[in-house]
Amino acid sequence: MGWTITTAACVAAAGLASLAGAPAQANSVGADPVVERLQSYSLEDLGNLTVTSVSKRPEPLAEAASAIFVITHEDIARSGAVSVPEILRLAPNLQVTQTSASGYVITARGFNGNPGAQSFSNKLLVLIDGRSVYTPLFSGVYWDMQDVLPQDIERIEVISGPGATLWGANAVNGVINIITRATGETQGGLADAEAGSRARRLGLRYGGRVGEALTYRVYGRAVKEEATRTAAGAKGGDDFSRVQGGFRMDWAAAPADLVTVEGDAFRGAESQAGAGDEHIAGRNLLARWTHSGANGSALQVQAYYDRAERATQGGGGKLKLDTYDLDVQDSFALGERHSVVLGAGVRTGRYRITGTQTLFFNPAAGDLNLSNVFAQDTIALAPDLRLTVGLKVEDDPYVAAELLPNVRLAWSPGDSATVWAAVSKAVRSPTPFDRDVVEKLSPTASPQLIGDAGFQHEKLTAYQAGARFQPSARGSFSISAYYNVYDQLRTIELSPGPRLPLVWANLMEGSTHGIEAWGDYRVAAWWRACMRT
Repeated sequence: MGWTITTAACVAAAGLASLAGAPAQANSVGADPVVERLQSYSLEDLGNLTVTSVSKRPEPLAEAASAIFVITHEDIARSGAVSVPEILRLAPNLQVTQTSASGYVITARGFNGNPGAQSFSNKLLVLIDGRSVYTPLFSGVYWDMQDVLPQDIERIEVISGPGATLWGANAVNGVINIITRATGETQGGLADAEAGSRARRLGLRYGGRVGEALTYRVYGRAVKEEATRTAAGAKGGDDFSRVQGGFRMDWAAAPADLVTVEGDAFRGAESQAGAGDEHIAGRNLLARWTHSGANGSALQVQAYYDRAERATQGGGGKLKLDTYDLDVQDSFALGERHSVVLGAGVRTGRYRITGTQTLFFNPAAGDLNLSNVFAQDTIALAPDLRLTVGLKVEDDPYVAAELLPNVRLAWSPGDSATVWAAVSKAVRSPTPFDRDVVEKLSPTASPQLIGDAGFQHEKLTAYQAGARFQPSARGSFSISAYYNVYDQLRTIELSPGPRLPLVWANLMEGSTHGIEAWGDYRVAAWWRACMRT
Protein backbone atom coordinates (compact mmCIF):
# COMPACT_ATOMS: atom_id res chain seq x y z
CA MET A 1 0.00 0.00 0.00
CA GLY A 2 1.35 3.41 -0.94
CA TRP A 3 1.22 6.67 0.94
CA THR A 4 0.81 10.24 -0.28
CA ILE A 5 1.66 13.56 1.29
CA THR A 6 0.05 16.71 -0.10
CA THR A 7 1.79 19.96 0.78
CA ALA A 8 -0.11 22.36 3.05
CA ALA A 9 0.39 25.17 0.56
CA CYS A 10 -1.30 23.05 -2.12
CA VAL A 11 -4.37 22.42 0.05
CA ALA A 12 -4.75 25.85 1.57
CA ALA A 13 -3.66 28.02 -1.30
CA ALA A 14 -3.54 26.31 -4.66
CA GLY A 15 -6.10 23.59 -4.21
CA LEU A 16 -8.74 25.69 -2.45
CA ALA A 17 -8.17 29.34 -3.23
CA SER A 18 -8.00 28.65 -6.94
CA LEU A 19 -11.35 26.87 -6.81
CA ALA A 20 -12.90 30.05 -5.51
CA GLY A 21 -11.41 31.92 -8.46
CA ALA A 22 -8.91 33.76 -6.25
CA PRO A 23 -5.11 33.96 -6.52
CA ALA A 24 -3.21 31.41 -4.44
CA GLN A 25 -2.25 32.65 -1.00
CA ALA A 26 -0.56 30.90 1.90
CA ASN A 27 -3.44 31.18 4.34
CA SER A 28 -4.86 28.48 6.58
CA VAL A 29 -7.56 26.07 5.48
CA GLY A 30 -10.01 27.38 8.06
CA ALA A 31 -9.61 30.96 6.84
CA ASP A 32 -9.87 30.19 3.15
CA PRO A 33 -13.06 31.59 1.56
CA VAL A 34 -13.59 28.49 -0.56
CA VAL A 35 -14.29 26.46 2.59
CA GLU A 36 -17.32 28.66 3.25
CA ARG A 37 -18.36 28.18 -0.36
CA LEU A 38 -18.15 24.41 -0.03
CA GLN A 39 -20.15 24.48 3.20
CA SER A 40 -22.87 26.66 1.70
CA TYR A 41 -23.24 24.62 -1.50
CA SER A 42 -26.85 23.46 -1.10
CA LEU A 43 -28.74 20.61 -2.70
CA GLU A 44 -31.08 23.19 -4.18
CA ASP A 45 -28.04 24.71 -5.89
CA LEU A 46 -27.28 21.27 -7.33
CA GLY A 47 -30.79 20.99 -8.71
CA ASN A 48 -30.50 24.41 -10.35
CA LEU A 49 -27.10 23.55 -11.82
CA THR A 50 -27.08 24.20 -15.55
CA VAL A 51 -26.11 21.30 -17.81
CA THR A 52 -25.72 21.18 -21.58
CA SER A 53 -24.90 17.57 -22.53
CA VAL A 54 -28.46 16.19 -22.52
CA SER A 55 -29.98 18.56 -25.10
CA LYS A 56 -26.97 20.62 -26.32
CA ARG A 57 -28.54 23.71 -24.78
CA PRO A 58 -28.48 25.02 -21.21
CA GLU A 59 -31.15 23.53 -18.91
CA PRO A 60 -31.46 22.95 -15.15
CA LEU A 61 -30.16 19.59 -13.97
CA ALA A 62 -33.44 19.03 -12.13
CA GLU A 63 -35.34 19.11 -15.46
CA ALA A 64 -32.94 17.07 -17.61
CA ALA A 65 -34.71 14.02 -19.10
CA SER A 66 -31.74 11.70 -18.72
CA ALA A 67 -29.78 9.64 -16.21
CA ILE A 68 -27.13 12.30 -15.75
CA PHE A 69 -24.71 12.74 -12.87
CA VAL A 70 -22.69 15.93 -12.55
CA ILE A 71 -19.29 16.00 -10.85
CA THR A 72 -19.06 19.60 -9.77
CA HIS A 73 -16.06 21.81 -9.20
CA GLU A 74 -16.69 21.54 -5.47
CA ASP A 75 -16.96 17.72 -5.62
CA ILE A 76 -13.48 17.60 -7.12
CA ALA A 77 -12.12 19.88 -4.41
CA ARG A 78 -13.62 17.71 -1.66
CA SER A 79 -12.38 14.45 -3.18
CA GLY A 80 -8.69 15.28 -3.50
CA ALA A 81 -8.55 13.32 -6.78
CA VAL A 82 -5.66 14.47 -8.98
CA SER A 83 -6.28 12.80 -12.37
CA VAL A 84 -9.24 12.60 -14.73
CA PRO A 85 -9.81 8.82 -14.33
CA GLU A 86 -9.68 9.11 -10.53
CA ILE A 87 -12.13 12.03 -10.62
CA LEU A 88 -14.49 9.87 -12.69
CA ARG A 89 -14.67 7.40 -9.81
CA LEU A 90 -17.01 9.96 -8.22
CA ALA A 91 -19.66 9.18 -10.85
CA PRO A 92 -21.90 6.31 -9.68
CA ASN A 93 -22.94 5.51 -13.25
CA LEU A 94 -19.40 4.59 -14.33
CA GLN A 95 -17.14 1.62 -13.66
CA VAL A 96 -13.49 2.67 -13.36
CA THR A 97 -10.75 0.01 -13.24
CA GLN A 98 -7.03 0.75 -13.10
CA THR A 99 -4.95 -1.73 -15.12
CA SER A 100 -1.47 -0.23 -14.80
CA ALA A 101 0.27 2.85 -13.44
CA SER A 102 -1.31 4.94 -16.20
CA GLY A 103 -3.86 2.61 -17.79
CA TYR A 104 -7.59 2.62 -17.03
CA VAL A 105 -10.70 0.89 -18.32
CA ILE A 106 -13.79 3.07 -17.93
CA THR A 107 -17.19 1.67 -18.90
CA ALA A 108 -20.92 2.05 -18.26
CA ARG A 109 -24.10 0.00 -18.16
CA GLY A 110 -22.68 -3.47 -17.79
CA PHE A 111 -20.06 -3.47 -20.56
CA ASN A 112 -16.50 -4.16 -19.42
CA GLY A 113 -13.22 -4.16 -21.27
CA ASN A 114 -10.11 -6.34 -21.35
CA PRO A 115 -7.52 -4.85 -23.71
CA GLY A 116 -5.25 -7.88 -23.27
CA ALA A 117 -7.98 -10.04 -24.80
CA GLN A 118 -8.66 -7.44 -27.52
CA SER A 119 -11.95 -6.51 -25.85
CA PHE A 120 -11.96 -2.75 -25.67
CA SER A 121 -14.29 -0.36 -23.84
CA ASN A 122 -15.45 1.24 -27.09
CA LYS A 123 -19.02 2.39 -26.44
CA LEU A 124 -18.42 5.51 -24.36
CA LEU A 125 -17.91 8.91 -25.97
CA VAL A 126 -15.57 11.30 -24.13
CA LEU A 127 -15.23 15.03 -24.83
CA ILE A 128 -13.05 17.77 -23.36
CA ASP A 129 -14.55 21.22 -24.03
CA GLY A 130 -16.35 19.79 -27.06
CA ARG A 131 -13.30 18.03 -28.50
CA SER A 132 -13.77 14.30 -28.94
CA VAL A 133 -10.83 12.35 -27.49
CA TYR A 134 -11.71 8.82 -28.61
CA THR A 135 -9.38 7.20 -31.11
CA PRO A 136 -10.95 5.80 -34.28
CA LEU A 137 -8.37 3.03 -34.18
CA PHE A 138 -10.75 1.09 -31.89
CA SER A 139 -13.37 3.72 -30.86
CA GLY A 140 -11.99 3.79 -27.31
CA VAL A 141 -10.00 6.26 -25.23
CA TYR A 142 -6.31 6.19 -24.36
CA TRP A 143 -6.68 7.55 -20.82
CA ASP A 144 -2.93 8.03 -20.38
CA MET A 145 -3.16 10.74 -23.08
CA GLN A 146 -5.91 12.78 -21.36
CA ASP A 147 -5.06 15.22 -18.59
CA VAL A 148 -6.60 18.40 -17.23
CA LEU A 149 -5.60 20.38 -14.14
CA PRO A 150 -8.29 19.41 -11.60
CA GLN A 151 -8.45 23.04 -10.44
CA ASP A 152 -9.42 24.09 -13.99
CA ILE A 153 -12.45 21.76 -14.31
CA GLU A 154 -15.80 23.50 -13.97
CA ARG A 155 -17.83 20.27 -14.04
CA ILE A 156 -18.00 16.83 -15.64
CA GLU A 157 -21.38 15.76 -17.01
CA VAL A 158 -21.73 11.96 -17.11
CA ILE A 159 -24.74 10.68 -19.06
CA SER A 160 -25.81 7.05 -18.79
CA GLY A 161 -27.31 5.67 -21.98
CA PRO A 162 -27.10 6.71 -25.62
CA GLY A 163 -26.52 10.27 -26.77
CA ALA A 164 -26.08 9.58 -30.48
CA THR A 165 -28.82 11.93 -31.71
CA LEU A 166 -26.76 14.91 -30.57
CA TRP A 167 -23.23 13.55 -30.19
CA GLY A 168 -23.07 10.93 -32.95
CA ALA A 169 -21.47 7.52 -33.27
CA ASN A 170 -19.86 5.80 -30.29
CA ALA A 171 -22.13 7.62 -27.79
CA VAL A 172 -23.72 4.22 -27.14
CA ASN A 173 -23.65 3.46 -23.41
CA GLY A 174 -22.88 6.97 -22.28
CA VAL A 175 -21.26 10.37 -22.76
CA ILE A 176 -18.58 11.98 -20.57
CA ASN A 177 -18.35 15.73 -21.16
CA ILE A 178 -15.47 17.48 -19.34
CA ILE A 179 -16.02 21.24 -19.22
CA THR A 180 -13.22 23.52 -18.07
CA ARG A 181 -13.57 26.86 -16.32
CA ALA A 182 -13.71 30.19 -18.08
CA THR A 183 -10.46 32.10 -17.77
CA GLY A 184 -12.19 34.89 -15.84
CA GLU A 185 -12.64 32.36 -13.01
CA THR A 186 -8.95 31.38 -12.86
CA GLN A 187 -7.16 34.67 -12.40
CA GLY A 188 -3.90 34.93 -10.48
CA GLY A 189 -1.28 32.30 -9.76
CA LEU A 190 -1.55 28.68 -8.69
CA ALA A 191 1.08 26.17 -7.61
CA ASP A 192 0.07 22.59 -6.86
CA ALA A 193 2.48 19.88 -5.71
CA GLU A 194 1.98 16.33 -4.50
CA ALA A 195 4.60 13.78 -3.50
CA GLY A 196 4.30 10.20 -2.29
CA SER A 197 5.71 6.73 -2.56
CA ARG A 198 3.74 6.03 -5.76
CA ALA A 199 3.36 9.38 -7.52
CA ARG A 200 4.66 12.91 -7.81
CA ARG A 201 2.92 15.81 -9.53
CA LEU A 202 3.67 19.47 -10.06
CA GLY A 203 1.23 21.93 -11.61
CA LEU A 204 1.69 25.64 -12.29
CA ARG A 205 -0.88 28.05 -13.70
CA TYR A 206 -1.21 31.77 -14.21
CA GLY A 207 -4.31 33.68 -15.27
CA GLY A 208 -4.31 37.28 -16.39
CA ARG A 209 -6.31 39.95 -18.17
CA VAL A 210 -5.67 42.17 -21.20
CA GLY A 211 -8.08 45.06 -21.03
CA GLU A 212 -11.70 44.57 -20.00
CA ALA A 213 -12.68 42.04 -22.68
CA LEU A 214 -9.89 39.46 -22.84
CA THR A 215 -8.77 37.02 -20.14
CA TYR A 216 -6.32 34.15 -20.42
CA ARG A 217 -4.45 31.43 -18.55
CA VAL A 218 -1.39 29.34 -19.21
CA TYR A 219 -0.40 26.20 -17.36
CA GLY A 220 2.16 23.44 -17.14
CA ARG A 221 1.99 20.06 -15.42
CA ALA A 222 4.44 17.21 -14.83
CA VAL A 223 3.43 13.74 -13.60
CA LYS A 224 5.56 10.79 -12.49
CA GLU A 225 3.87 7.49 -11.57
CA GLU A 226 5.99 4.75 -10.05
CA ALA A 227 5.51 1.15 -11.18
CA THR A 228 2.66 -0.80 -9.67
CA ARG A 229 3.47 -3.83 -7.52
CA THR A 230 2.17 -7.37 -7.57
CA ALA A 231 0.67 -9.12 -4.54
CA ALA A 232 4.14 -10.53 -3.88
CA GLY A 233 5.64 -7.04 -3.89
CA ALA A 234 7.43 -7.29 -7.25
CA LYS A 235 7.47 -4.22 -9.49
CA GLY A 236 5.10 -4.34 -12.45
CA GLY A 237 7.54 -2.57 -14.78
CA ASP A 238 4.92 0.01 -15.85
CA ASP A 239 6.21 3.30 -14.44
CA PHE A 240 4.93 6.36 -16.30
CA SER A 241 5.85 10.02 -16.80
CA ARG A 242 4.26 12.88 -18.73
CA VAL A 243 4.73 16.62 -19.15
CA GLN A 244 1.98 18.84 -20.50
CA GLY A 245 1.33 22.52 -21.07
CA GLY A 246 -1.33 24.66 -22.61
CA PHE A 247 -3.37 27.84 -22.65
CA ARG A 248 -6.90 29.20 -22.93
CA MET A 249 -8.13 32.63 -23.97
CA ASP A 250 -11.68 34.02 -23.66
CA TRP A 251 -12.48 37.22 -25.56
CA ALA A 252 -15.79 39.04 -25.23
CA ALA A 253 -15.59 40.44 -28.75
CA ALA A 254 -18.99 42.12 -28.32
CA PRO A 255 -21.74 42.03 -25.68
CA ALA A 256 -23.31 39.03 -27.44
CA ASP A 257 -20.17 37.39 -28.83
CA LEU A 258 -17.62 35.21 -27.06
CA VAL A 259 -14.50 33.79 -28.71
CA THR A 260 -12.58 30.98 -27.02
CA VAL A 261 -9.22 29.66 -28.18
CA GLU A 262 -7.41 26.91 -26.28
CA GLY A 263 -4.71 24.33 -26.86
CA ASP A 264 -2.52 21.74 -25.20
CA ALA A 265 0.66 19.80 -25.95
CA PHE A 266 2.09 16.82 -24.09
CA ARG A 267 4.76 14.14 -24.19
CA GLY A 268 5.18 11.04 -22.04
CA ALA A 269 6.55 7.51 -21.72
CA GLU A 270 5.47 4.29 -20.05
CA SER A 271 7.62 1.24 -19.33
CA GLN A 272 6.24 -2.11 -20.47
CA ALA A 273 7.31 -5.38 -18.93
CA GLY A 274 8.87 -7.58 -21.60
CA ALA A 275 8.66 -4.89 -24.30
CA GLY A 276 10.14 -1.55 -25.24
CA ASP A 277 8.97 1.68 -23.62
CA GLU A 278 5.83 3.18 -25.11
CA HIS A 279 6.11 6.85 -25.97
CA ILE A 280 3.09 9.12 -26.34
CA ALA A 281 2.79 12.65 -27.68
CA GLY A 282 0.07 14.97 -28.87
CA ARG A 283 -1.15 18.48 -29.36
CA ASN A 284 -4.47 20.16 -30.05
CA LEU A 285 -5.90 23.56 -30.89
CA LEU A 286 -9.58 24.51 -30.58
CA ALA A 287 -11.42 27.71 -31.51
CA ARG A 288 -15.08 28.43 -30.74
CA TRP A 289 -17.30 31.42 -31.47
CA THR A 290 -20.63 31.79 -29.68
CA HIS A 291 -23.22 34.43 -30.50
CA SER A 292 -26.02 34.85 -27.98
CA GLY A 293 -29.32 36.20 -29.26
CA ALA A 294 -32.69 37.13 -27.89
CA ASN A 295 -34.85 34.65 -25.93
CA GLY A 296 -31.91 32.39 -25.14
CA SER A 297 -30.96 31.65 -28.75
CA ALA A 298 -27.34 30.86 -29.51
CA LEU A 299 -25.26 30.24 -32.62
CA GLN A 300 -21.99 28.36 -32.15
CA VAL A 301 -19.21 27.54 -34.60
CA GLN A 302 -16.37 25.31 -33.39
CA ALA A 303 -13.29 23.92 -35.09
CA TYR A 304 -10.36 21.94 -33.74
CA TYR A 305 -7.23 20.10 -34.77
CA ASP A 306 -5.85 17.17 -32.77
CA ARG A 307 -2.63 15.19 -33.23
CA ALA A 308 -2.08 11.92 -31.32
CA GLU A 309 1.00 9.69 -31.52
CA ARG A 310 1.98 6.42 -29.86
CA ALA A 311 5.14 4.43 -30.52
CA THR A 312 6.70 1.38 -28.87
CA GLN A 313 10.49 1.46 -28.93
CA GLY A 314 12.41 -1.40 -30.53
CA GLY A 315 10.11 -1.91 -33.49
CA GLY A 316 6.93 -2.33 -31.49
CA GLY A 317 4.69 -0.34 -33.79
CA LYS A 318 3.52 3.25 -34.21
CA LEU A 319 0.24 5.13 -34.51
CA LYS A 320 -0.17 8.66 -35.82
CA LEU A 321 -3.58 10.31 -36.12
CA ASP A 322 -4.46 13.84 -37.25
CA THR A 323 -8.07 14.91 -36.71
CA TYR A 324 -9.74 17.96 -38.26
CA ASP A 325 -13.26 18.82 -37.06
CA LEU A 326 -15.80 21.54 -37.83
CA ASP A 327 -19.21 21.84 -36.13
CA VAL A 328 -21.99 24.41 -36.45
CA GLN A 329 -24.96 24.55 -34.08
CA ASP A 330 -27.94 26.90 -33.78
CA SER A 331 -30.45 26.83 -30.91
CA PHE A 332 -33.51 29.04 -30.79
CA ALA A 333 -37.12 29.30 -29.69
CA LEU A 334 -39.84 28.77 -32.29
CA GLY A 335 -42.98 30.35 -30.98
CA GLU A 336 -43.88 29.88 -27.34
CA ARG A 337 -43.75 26.09 -27.21
CA HIS A 338 -40.75 24.94 -29.25
CA SER A 339 -37.04 24.97 -28.37
CA VAL A 340 -35.09 23.88 -31.45
CA VAL A 341 -31.48 22.80 -31.84
CA LEU A 342 -30.04 22.36 -35.36
CA GLY A 343 -26.52 21.36 -36.25
CA ALA A 344 -24.11 19.87 -38.76
CA GLY A 345 -20.51 18.75 -38.71
CA VAL A 346 -17.66 17.23 -40.69
CA ARG A 347 -14.59 15.39 -39.41
CA THR A 348 -11.55 13.91 -41.10
CA GLY A 349 -9.12 11.61 -39.35
CA ARG A 350 -5.88 10.88 -41.21
CA TYR A 351 -4.09 7.90 -39.70
CA ARG A 352 -0.98 5.87 -40.28
CA ILE A 353 -0.24 2.67 -38.38
CA THR A 354 3.20 1.07 -38.50
CA GLY A 355 2.62 -2.46 -37.34
CA THR A 356 4.90 -5.28 -36.26
CA GLN A 357 5.64 -8.58 -38.00
CA THR A 358 2.85 -10.23 -36.02
CA LEU A 359 0.26 -7.42 -35.74
CA PHE A 360 -0.34 -4.97 -38.56
CA PHE A 361 -3.06 -3.29 -40.62
CA ASN A 362 -3.79 -3.66 -44.32
CA PRO A 363 -4.05 -0.93 -45.52
CA ALA A 364 -1.80 0.78 -42.97
CA ALA A 365 -2.97 4.33 -43.68
CA GLY A 366 -6.09 6.13 -44.75
CA ASP A 367 -8.62 8.89 -44.20
CA LEU A 368 -11.70 8.45 -42.02
CA ASN A 369 -14.29 10.96 -43.22
CA LEU A 370 -17.46 11.56 -41.21
CA SER A 371 -20.32 14.02 -41.69
CA ASN A 372 -23.63 14.58 -39.97
CA VAL A 373 -26.71 16.76 -39.67
CA PHE A 374 -29.15 16.75 -36.75
CA ALA A 375 -32.27 18.44 -35.49
CA GLN A 376 -34.02 18.29 -32.12
CA ASP A 377 -37.20 19.98 -30.91
CA THR A 378 -38.33 20.21 -27.29
CA ILE A 379 -42.08 20.85 -27.25
CA ALA A 380 -43.91 22.22 -24.23
CA LEU A 381 -47.09 20.12 -24.32
CA ALA A 382 -48.14 21.71 -21.02
CA PRO A 383 -46.44 23.91 -18.42
CA ASP A 384 -45.14 20.79 -16.67
CA LEU A 385 -44.88 18.36 -19.62
CA ARG A 386 -42.16 18.38 -22.31
CA LEU A 387 -41.68 16.15 -25.35
CA THR A 388 -38.27 16.01 -27.05
CA VAL A 389 -37.95 14.56 -30.55
CA GLY A 390 -34.63 14.43 -32.37
CA LEU A 391 -32.92 12.83 -35.35
CA LYS A 392 -29.33 12.68 -36.56
CA VAL A 393 -28.21 11.44 -39.96
CA GLU A 394 -24.57 10.40 -39.86
CA ASP A 395 -22.44 9.23 -42.75
CA ASP A 396 -19.61 7.11 -41.34
CA PRO A 397 -16.29 6.30 -43.04
CA TYR A 398 -17.02 2.64 -43.85
CA VAL A 399 -20.80 2.12 -44.01
CA ALA A 400 -23.93 3.80 -45.31
CA ALA A 401 -25.55 6.72 -43.55
CA GLU A 402 -27.40 5.78 -40.38
CA LEU A 403 -30.53 7.32 -38.83
CA LEU A 404 -30.16 7.97 -35.09
CA PRO A 405 -33.52 8.97 -33.57
CA ASN A 406 -34.39 9.93 -30.01
CA VAL A 407 -37.72 10.52 -28.23
CA ARG A 408 -37.94 11.75 -24.63
CA LEU A 409 -40.87 12.72 -22.42
CA ALA A 410 -40.40 14.64 -19.15
CA TRP A 411 -43.01 15.58 -16.55
CA SER A 412 -42.15 18.03 -13.77
CA PRO A 413 -45.12 18.11 -11.37
CA GLY A 414 -43.28 20.56 -9.12
CA ASP A 415 -40.04 22.43 -8.70
CA SER A 416 -38.52 19.49 -6.84
CA ALA A 417 -39.36 16.52 -9.08
CA THR A 418 -39.02 15.30 -12.68
CA VAL A 419 -40.17 11.98 -14.14
CA TRP A 420 -38.92 11.03 -17.58
CA ALA A 421 -38.85 8.24 -20.19
CA ALA A 422 -36.85 7.83 -23.42
CA VAL A 423 -36.37 5.60 -26.44
CA SER A 424 -33.13 6.06 -28.41
CA LYS A 425 -30.96 4.44 -31.04
CA ALA A 426 -27.16 4.52 -31.18
CA VAL A 427 -24.34 2.84 -33.09
CA ARG A 428 -20.64 2.13 -32.77
CA SER A 429 -18.88 2.79 -36.05
CA PRO A 430 -16.52 0.27 -37.66
CA THR A 431 -12.82 1.05 -37.27
CA PRO A 432 -9.56 -0.05 -38.92
CA PHE A 433 -9.22 -2.55 -36.07
CA ASP A 434 -12.51 -4.15 -37.12
CA ARG A 435 -11.81 -4.16 -40.87
CA ASP A 436 -8.09 -4.11 -41.56
CA VAL A 437 -6.24 -5.85 -38.71
CA VAL A 438 -4.01 -8.88 -39.36
CA GLU A 439 -2.62 -10.88 -36.44
CA LYS A 440 -0.14 -13.77 -36.52
CA LEU A 441 1.38 -16.04 -33.88
CA SER A 442 4.83 -15.62 -35.46
CA PRO A 443 6.31 -13.63 -38.35
CA THR A 444 6.37 -16.69 -40.63
CA ALA A 445 3.00 -18.13 -39.62
CA SER A 446 -0.25 -17.72 -41.50
CA PRO A 447 -2.67 -15.11 -40.17
CA GLN A 448 -4.50 -16.17 -37.04
CA LEU A 449 -7.05 -13.31 -36.98
CA ILE A 450 -8.07 -10.86 -39.69
CA GLY A 451 -10.55 -8.02 -39.97
CA ASP A 452 -13.78 -8.20 -41.91
CA ALA A 453 -14.02 -5.83 -44.87
CA GLY A 454 -17.80 -5.97 -44.49
CA PHE A 455 -17.90 -5.18 -40.77
CA GLN A 456 -21.03 -3.16 -39.95
CA HIS A 457 -22.29 -0.89 -37.16
CA GLU A 458 -22.82 -2.33 -33.70
CA LYS A 459 -26.37 -1.20 -32.91
CA LEU A 460 -28.31 -0.34 -29.76
CA THR A 461 -31.97 0.40 -29.12
CA ALA A 462 -32.34 1.71 -25.57
CA TYR A 463 -35.47 2.02 -23.44
CA GLN A 464 -35.09 4.13 -20.29
CA ALA A 465 -37.20 5.67 -17.55
CA GLY A 466 -36.29 7.54 -14.41
CA ALA A 467 -37.12 10.10 -11.76
CA ARG A 468 -35.21 12.85 -10.00
CA PHE A 469 -36.61 14.51 -6.93
CA GLN A 470 -35.72 16.47 -3.81
CA PRO A 471 -38.03 15.41 -0.96
CA SER A 472 -36.58 17.96 1.45
CA ALA A 473 -34.14 20.83 1.59
CA ARG A 474 -31.52 18.38 2.86
CA GLY A 475 -31.96 15.43 0.50
CA SER A 476 -32.10 14.63 -3.23
CA PHE A 477 -32.47 11.35 -5.09
CA SER A 478 -32.22 10.04 -8.66
CA ILE A 479 -33.21 6.63 -10.00
CA SER A 480 -33.34 5.23 -13.53
CA ALA A 481 -34.04 1.87 -15.13
CA TYR A 482 -32.93 0.74 -18.57
CA TYR A 483 -33.40 -2.09 -21.04
CA ASN A 484 -30.83 -2.15 -23.84
CA VAL A 485 -31.21 -4.29 -26.96
CA TYR A 486 -27.98 -4.80 -28.93
CA ASP A 487 -27.58 -6.15 -32.45
CA GLN A 488 -24.60 -6.85 -34.73
CA LEU A 489 -22.12 -6.93 -31.86
CA ARG A 490 -18.57 -7.96 -32.74
CA THR A 491 -17.78 -11.67 -32.67
CA ILE A 492 -14.88 -13.93 -33.69
CA GLU A 493 -15.86 -16.50 -36.34
CA LEU A 494 -14.19 -19.26 -38.31
CA SER A 495 -13.32 -18.54 -41.91
CA PRO A 496 -15.14 -20.46 -44.65
CA GLY A 497 -13.26 -23.60 -45.62
CA PRO A 498 -10.14 -23.87 -43.43
CA ARG A 499 -10.56 -23.19 -39.72
CA LEU A 500 -8.01 -20.35 -39.76
CA PRO A 501 -7.75 -17.46 -39.91
CA LEU A 502 -10.40 -16.35 -37.48
CA VAL A 503 -12.30 -13.28 -38.63
CA TRP A 504 -14.21 -10.47 -36.96
CA ALA A 505 -17.96 -10.52 -37.66
CA ASN A 506 -21.27 -9.00 -36.49
CA LEU A 507 -23.13 -12.13 -35.41
CA MET A 508 -23.98 -11.44 -31.76
CA GLU A 509 -27.13 -9.94 -30.34
CA GLY A 510 -28.22 -9.56 -26.75
CA SER A 511 -29.72 -7.36 -24.10
CA THR A 512 -28.86 -5.82 -20.75
CA HIS A 513 -31.05 -4.32 -18.08
CA GLY A 514 -30.47 -2.66 -14.77
CA ILE A 515 -31.25 0.08 -12.28
CA GLU A 516 -29.03 3.01 -11.36
CA ALA A 517 -29.68 5.11 -8.26
CA TRP A 518 -27.86 7.74 -6.26
CA GLY A 519 -28.77 10.26 -3.60
CA ASP A 520 -27.39 12.95 -1.32
CA TYR A 521 -28.32 14.00 2.20
CA ARG A 522 -26.98 17.11 3.87
CA VAL A 523 -26.29 15.98 7.45
CA ALA A 524 -24.72 19.31 8.39
CA ALA A 525 -23.47 22.46 6.71
CA TRP A 526 -20.06 20.85 6.27
CA TRP A 527 -21.13 17.21 5.78
CA ARG A 528 -22.94 15.68 2.80
CA ALA A 529 -23.64 11.94 2.85
CA CYS A 530 -23.94 10.19 -0.52
CA MET A 531 -25.59 6.93 -1.57
CA ARG A 532 -24.61 5.17 -4.79
CA THR A 533 -25.84 1.91 -6.32
